[in-house]
Amino acid sequence: MSCALAINPFDFLRPLIPDSRKASRIVTCSSSGSPDSIATEILGNDGSWNGRALEFEGPTSTLVSGKLLSSPKKITLLRHGLSSWNKENRIQGSSNMSILTEAGVAQAERCRMALSKMHFDLCFSSPISRAKTTAEILWEGREQPMVFLDSLKEAQLYFLEGMKNVDAKKMYPEEFNKWREDPSNFHVNGIYPIRELWKTAREAWLEILFTPGENFLVVTHKSILRALICTALGLGPHRFRAFDIDNGGLTVFSFNERGETMLQNLNMTSHMHTDHLYHY
Repeated sequence: MSCALAINPFDFLRPLIPDSRKASRIVTCSSSGSPDSIATEILGNDGSWNGRALEFEGPTSTLVSGKLLSSPKKITLLRHGLSSWNKENRIQGSSNMSILTEAGVAQAERCRMALSKMHFDLCFSSPISRAKTTAEILWEGREQPMVFLDSLKEAQLYFLEGMKNVDAKKMYPEEFNKWREDPSNFHVNGIYPIRELWKTAREAWLEILFTPGENFLVVTHKSILRALICTALGLGPHRFRAFDIDNGGLTVFSFNERGETMLQNLNMTSHMHTDHLYHY
């Protein structure tokens, strides 16, 4: 009998998972001459705590609840280039006052070059200027249409928007710390922006997935990107900071016709440092 030890691909989330729910490794064993293999999962007390994302018997989750898509989909998610408020270390939220910097334009141009060999049926974008300008640079020279979705707008952070992080921490220490340390429970007048963002992310996925076509580019913002990634993987708002996405970072999902998803790549940034051209 031969055995192979495989590492759970969600082990990078282990520091975020309570001890009673931490996933372990998988040992796959097969007897020589037999086509059958025996896989043993050691998941702890609750292997399905995040909507099957830690199980290996099936896909992570589905976003379409029994409906079928017109075809399999490949979705490339991209965060906008460096903005003026990114550079100034200000809280952006849904404000439209932050614009692409010169460096941000250069990042968008690098993204365009890196994706120049890729075919996309459509480009979806947030209508907020820093994402919209990035998308327009990326889409230059392509004949396929661009679609601007309100569901791809960034989270609304109310009075914190436009403030430098250092000032917000001084003026609103309780609210700022809640936003940084426990964002799913950050609220303003009874409104929980990150919980609302999860609803918006699901709406965005449905709009995108039920659009005819097979290969889409989506340009938007970091917080809504985190929500899109988490909702696709069956993770809740308490996992908001489990992923970080760089300016110009690319994340790729594949969906089958049942809307079941596989995370193919997360926050690819090699094109920011080399003349890499993507083919996937």
